[in-house]
Amino acid sequence: MSVSQLFGSRSLVSLGIGGTVREYHWVWKSKPVTVIYEVLGEGTPVLLLPAFSSVSSRTEMRGLAQQLAHQFQVVAVDWPGFGQSDRRAFNYQPALYHAFLRDFVRSVFSEPVVAIAAGHAAGYVMRLAQQQSSPWSYIILTDPTWRGPLPTAMGEHRGVYKLLRQIVGLPLLGQFLYFLNTLPWFLRWMYGRHVYANRKNISRPLIAQKWRITQKWGARFAPVAFVTGGLDPVRNRMEFIDYFQPLTVPVLIVIGEQTPPKSREEMEVVVHFSGVQVYRIPGSLGLHEEYSTELVDGILPVLNKFLS
Repeated sequence: MSVSQLFGSRSLVSLGIGGTVREYHWVWKSKPVTVIYEVLGEGTPVLLLPAFSSVSSRTEMRGLAQQLAHQFQVVAVDWPGFGQSDRRAFNYQPALYHAFLRDFVRSVFSEPVVAIAAGHAAGYVMRLAQQQSSPWSYIILTDPTWRGPLPTAMGEHRGVYKLLRQIVGLPLLGQFLYFLNTLPWFLRWMYGRHVYANRKNISRPLIAQKWRITQKWGARFAPVAFVTGGLDPVRNRMEFIDYFQPLTVPVLIVIGEQTPPKSREEMEVVVHFSGVQVYRIPGSLGLHEEYSTELVDGILPVLNKFLS
């Protein structure tokens, strides 16, 4: 049964992966949230979850989605607070995203689904996998992370990061600071440092597209929570590693050869656990976008074998 049959919703203009765009109406603490997701192709459903970042959007999954859609029904979603979904002035926190992912999967899918998650989305997928009745049939994690950029680079200073979130939340000063951190030159620097592996792939149209993602009203709230560690799905390294022992469903971890060392440490640990497969390709934290063809070449044979 297709997603459109399972969960009817109003179609919108497609600005993402090239499929039919739909609305999912959700409620968080008595406040309505409209989440945008997109459906492309037919067949066994596959859920694509983009990485958290200041430019997080289902559009980063476009290459992956369009290739998988030849064999599967692909569903790609914009997390609350990111992309085209509502960006309300919430106190964004892990509990919100744990609850959202649980409710979204229950509402949209009637059977266990293949989950492909990038970056920080990995922790939320693995948390759901620990439930007695896992919603996943197979899990693919691309460069999975658990700690936000500032704690990774500068250490654990949670009080300082909480203050920074409060400052960015202020109407004028916060918007100005967010504006400075989303200027095109800064986005290009960020992509060249740890998102893309090949600077030649960081084109002007790409940066222009990423910049437009940052311009939606209220766009600063969720990204600053992520950057400061406020959306970390676990509190420490061992909690993240514990998600992988034991496993309720098979897991494939894709590691980019140019992934920053600090982000790569936990990946190299968990790939040695029973039930975890590893696939290595060029790329860094944005390998799912930059090297989508290489990614599909590696995961398609695994998926076809498993699902058959």
